[in-house]
Amino acid sequence: MDKLRLLFEKTGRAVYISHLDLMRTMQRAFLRAELPLRYSEGFNPHAQISMLLPLPLGQESVCELMDFRVYADCDLAAMPAQLSAVLPEGIAVRSAYEPLRKGRDLKWLRVSGRFIYDNGATQALAEKLEQFFARESIVILRRTKRGEGESDIRPAIREFSAEAQGSEVLLDAVVSAQEPTLNPELLVSALRQLAPELVPDAAYFRRTAVYDADMQEFR
Repeated sequence: MDKLRLLFEKTGRAVYISHLDLMRTMQRAFLRAELPLRYSEGFNPHAQISMLLPLPLGQESVCELMDFRVYADCDLAAMPAQLSAVLPEGIAVRSAYEPLRKGRDLKWLRVSGRFIYDNGATQALAEKLEQFFARESIVILRRTKRGEGESDIRPAIREFSAEAQGSEVLLDAVVSAQEPTLNPELLVSALRQLAPELVPDAAYFRRTAVYDADMQEFR
C-alpha cells in the first residue's frame, strides 16, 4: 500500500501530550497492535508517520489526521479498533483509509470554543465579540520565526459566531489552517491587545472539522 491516513480524536487529559510525544505514542501503538508500520532506511531509521496539522498543546480535536505507510497489506476496517485498544485515554482512532486529497489541499479549520467569564456572560457580550471579529482588519503583534511583528489576522477568519450560555460564551469559528495558520489562541490575544474589556477569564478550543479551499470536508 502507498500512503494511508488515520482520522483520530485527542481529547480530555490527552490534550497535554505534546506533538513529539504524540508521534512517539502513535509509533508505539503500531508496535503494540502488531501493525506493519514502515520505517525509513539507513543508520537512523524513523517511523514513516506525519501529522497533517499539529495540534497546539492544550487544545482538543475530533478531526486529527495522520499519514503513514506500511510494508504489508493490512485490514483498514479493523485498524481503528486495534490502535484504539492500545492508545492512552483520550486518543481514539475513528477511521483508517486511503487519502482522497494531499495535505497541501487542507485550507480551513472549524473550531468550537468556550470563553468563560467569572462574572457571567450575556448575549450583549456575545454580540460584541461577533462585532469585534467582523472588523475589516484585526492587526495584532504576534511572534513568528522571524521575531515579533504586526499581522492582520482578519483574512484568516472566515466565520465567527458567538452565543451566551450561563457564565460562558460558546464560539463557532472557521479559521485558516495553512498559509497562513491561525492558532485559535490568537483570538484571545487579539482581544487582549485591542479589546481588553472582552477578554475571557479562561478559554478552551476544540477542532471539529477540516475543509479544503471550497469548504468541502477534507479527507
